[in-house]
Amino acid sequence: MEAFSDGVFAIAITLLVLDFAIHPPGSPLHQVLHIWPTFVAYIVSFLTIGAAWLGHTAMTDRLARADSILLRLNLLLLLVVTFLPFPTGLVGEALREPSSERVFVTIYGLTLLVIRLLGYALDEYAGREHLYAEKADDEELRDRKPFVPVVAAYAIAILIGLAFPVLAVWVYFGIAVYLVVPFREVARLLFHRP
Repeated sequence: MEAFSDGVFAIAITLLVLDFAIHPPGSPLHQVLHIWPTFVAYIVSFLTIGAAWLGHTAMTDRLARADSILLRLNLLLLLVVTFLPFPTGLVGEALREPSSERVFVTIYGLTLLVIRLLGYALDEYAGREHLYAEKADDEELRDRKPFVPVVAAYAIAILIGLAFPVLAVWVYFGIAVYLVVPFREVARLLFHRP
């Protein structure tokens, strides 16, 4: 399960880069600057898949066994993760085309939210069915991000996206950074005194 999932995560995260393309006219710098929405969508999606992979790895490291339901839930998560490059490309294009940006940013936000929900469902199912080898240690529990605030942030960002799509994408960016960066560890490293 872990090896297959890692391969799917790796392929999905690699597919994100395929949406980069510059289009004339203009200077090379102008052409690169013109595709800024593609860069932002790429970073958000890369971090989102990265966060899903980090959570998935933490979960599979603790698994003692897997049952058929867990494997199917895992496939659902991978289904949505591999779908993410599609709305990422839509957002990259949509932020330059105001007529379609609300719809595409909403699809994007819903995809990000479903990835988070399925990752949570996978972890909860494994815990409920006693598939974990042992209780999580304190470090694993500290690294877990709270579920409800993240889901609430996604829901708020989706609603914001209906009126202000560009702002919603920046909120998605903030959520993705929050999910990936271990702020406590970074603070401990920065302020550690010998």
